Amino acid sequence: MPVLVVGSIALDHIKTPVSEHHQLLGGSASYAAVAASFFGPVHLVGVVGDDFPAQHRELFVNRKIDLTGLEVAAGQTFCWSGEYEINMNNRKTLSVALNVFEKFQPKLPESYRATPYVLLGNIAPSLQRSVCRQVIKPKFVVADTMDLWIGMARADLLELLKEVDMLILNDSEARQLTEEDNLIRAGRKIATMGPRYVAVKKGEHGCLLFGRDGEFFSTGAFPLDEIHDPTGAGDCFAGGVIGHLARTDDISFPNLKEAIIQGTLVASFCVEEFSLRRLEKLQADEIVQRRKAFGAYIA
Repeated sequence: MPVLVVGSIALDHIKTPVSEHHQLLGGSASYAAVAASFFGPVHLVGVVGDDFPAQHRELFVNRKIDLTGLEVAAGQTFCWSGEYEINMNNRKTLSVALNVFEKFQPKLPESYRATPYVLLGNIAPSLQRSVCRQVIKPKFVVADTMDLWIGMARADLLELLKEVDMLILNDSEARQLTEEDNLIRAGRKIATMGPRYVAVKKGEHGCLLFGRDGEFFSTGAFPLDEIHDPTGAGDCFAGGVIGHLARTDDISFPNLKEAIIQGTLVASFCVEEFSLRRLEKLQADEIVQRRKAFGAYIA
């Protein structure tokens, strides 16, 4: 089954204590769409400027991502610059230039409107809700969010939660949204706000999955010796989750647990190199082999 991915597409400038890279492919939709493409067909909706590098578009094409919904506007592509500290957990934004993304209004091509599985990447809740109004009877809708929207667009976010099947956010965002220090209480509280399921990411410590009816699942992250660039890992996680659900066309809780694991594994590949360079070379059988290894770790 196809997946619809809507979000930002960016050019990233990233600095770590050991390396610095410019004009990298970034944005929530870029990472999520490429991650989901390992599981099945993907429809991408986003906007780029007329400066968007041809090699980045070629990556989408090579992954057989449908670009009918990719808008090319006059001007420059959304640009983000950030720097990571030595432990890779702490990051500071150096600059943000929204450029053509500032006026982005998602418009779904007619051929996308009946896509059964939908991922609303990390963009303003008002834009995510506008996509919900355009899709026709989706089977499962996942929304990602961040601290910015919890702080400045809380009302829109709370309305969005009534319209989606799963919310993905990290541990600090879950605490911010619920004003609960305990993550278990926070996850269960969010599940009463509208979504059927809530996935709380904990970075190198894995993920917690909560169901509205009391379901619960916890998994660790895949152990890695080195992390080169954590940018986009959360978006790859979301793409892997929705990709697995679409490939299996099964939204039962046992399969949601496996989707969380699949998302975790795709994210683990992402952080091994800068931007999407590792996923650009990734083969499907590598995900299968890593799943077997992970299964042995948690058995």
